[in-house]
Amino acid sequence: MADKPKKLRCAIYTRKSTEDGLEQDFNSLDAQREACAAYILSQTSEGWDAVPELYDDGGWSGGNMKRPAITQLLDDVKSGKVDVIVVYKVDRLTRSLADFAKIVEILDENEASFVSVTQSFNTTTSMGRLTLNVLLSFAQFEREVTGERIRDKVAASKKKGMWMGGGVPFGYDVAERQLAINQPDAEIVRQMFQRYSEIKSVPQLVEELAAKGIKTRKRVWKTGKVAGGIYFKTGTLTHLLQNPAYVGKVKHKDAVYNGVHQSIISQDLFDIVQSIFQTNRRTNALGKKSRNPSLLTGMITDPDGKPMTPTHATKGSKRYRYYVTRTQPKDQLEKWRMPAGEIERLVVGAITKQLGNIDSNGDESAAQLSDQLNKRQEIASALPGMSIGEQREILLSRQTRVKVHEAAITICSKSSDQDDPSSVSIKAKLVYKGSDLKLAIAPDQGPPKRDPDPVLLRLIAHAFAAQDLLISGKPSPMIAEYSPRHLQQLTRLSYLAPDIITAIIDGTQPVDLTGRKILRIGSVPLCWRAQRKLLGFN
Repeated sequence: MADKPKKLRCAIYTRKSTEDGLEQDFNSLDAQREACAAYILSQTSEGWDAVPELYDDGGWSGGNMKRPAITQLLDDVKSGKVDVIVVYKVDRLTRSLADFAKIVEILDENEASFVSVTQSFNTTTSMGRLTLNVLLSFAQFEREVTGERIRDKVAASKKKGMWMGGGVPFGYDVAERQLAINQPDAEIVRQMFQRYSEIKSVPQLVEELAAKGIKTRKRVWKTGKVAGGIYFKTGTLTHLLQNPAYVGKVKHKDAVYNGVHQSIISQDLFDIVQSIFQTNRRTNALGKKSRNPSLLTGMITDPDGKPMTPTHATKGSKRYRYYVTRTQPKDQLEKWRMPAGEIERLVVGAITKQLGNIDSNGDESAAQLSDQLNKRQEIASALPGMSIGEQREILLSRQTRVKVHEAAITICSKSSDQDDPSSVSIKAKLVYKGSDLKLAIAPDQGPPKRDPDPVLLRLIAHAFAAQDLLISGKPSPMIAEYSPRHLQQLTRLSYLAPDIITAIIDGTQPVDLTGRKILRIGSVPLCWRAQRKLLGFN
């Protein structure tokens, strides 16, 4: 007696790209399911048995995997509820080679398979897999060609001013596939534009609309999902106020065409509103509305190319400003933190130096070069004393970009009369001075003026006071409370090489030489050559 074949649970999957015709009593999905059910019935002797669940994706494209029925089907395969997936044609399952590879991987991991009713091939052989890949390649090609044809049709229609679907602008309804004015909502739109032209503030207008109880249009999708019907938010209202549909135009990518629908507001009012937006964008970029504007906002990036944003910390009455890597709340990536004051002075110094140089293309006369140089030198001399907003305006006009590296800062800028940007790399690294994070800049790399380290200066002064106490016995109030051991350590510092002391006074010592580093050395050698080597002097 022959062994009874193993029972195979078969799931029928059907799909149609559009919703056209799905309302009919017998539609495309029904035809696909009937053919698959007949095929399963013909394999009853092999143990095939159709599962009762229906996996239908009506109105879903095969270009991606974000389909409810295919997602549920693959979940059932993973949970062991399905052994065989039966489809009418392979392209019903997917039209993407990459997605098909993922489906096959899931089937292989769960010892399941799939069958196409109208296409016979065996995926266990190399020839069968080649045939399948060829079929899928043509299916993907067909989908891409269809997409290009649709995009071309949309572009041509919008060029003629036709509305081609999408979100219906507030203030309009759709009648015979075209935009028609909804008078009550249109009046609200006119009030929005007029009020914004007066107050020039989107957040304030949002608050006024909420106080009046004005909400967005409520929409109900075919799936039953409800959207809208909420108070206007800043982003939604900004998009509305910049939408050219309200002056009877249709936008396609960067082009704007005259539309066939009626306008709600005048072109003059729309232009006034757009000019206010442009002014506000420039004002925000220059930080004129901020109580504490930061010079390099939007210009500075960390070593990984991520933008850095200004922040601050307070300790007692003192406020410390920093630029930190902008990350998402859940990101575990390392954040870079740069002291704002040091790097801003560094950038201003570098731009001041660049402004003192002039690039000539050889076409200017001597008088033109002289006039250009005078103007740039005038800006360069005034730049360090300007306000943050004025400095920021200069930096933005020169398209300044600041790139932080582990041991250097790169500053690029470009004026309107330059073809290529000017770039300078300054050696600098982060060091701690006490509990403060500082940007230590190499003495020959930084801006013209560099302040000496007050901690080092105080340490040298205390060292010579300790030397006077040892030689003459005269105590000094500045070292009166020090222990004998610390006084002995300070005394040895008074015998530092003259060039080391001079460098500390001038502020030209090595970038990482701090008071903490010197004190941690303990006993400084008396040999000047050994001192220079130990403290990092060349």
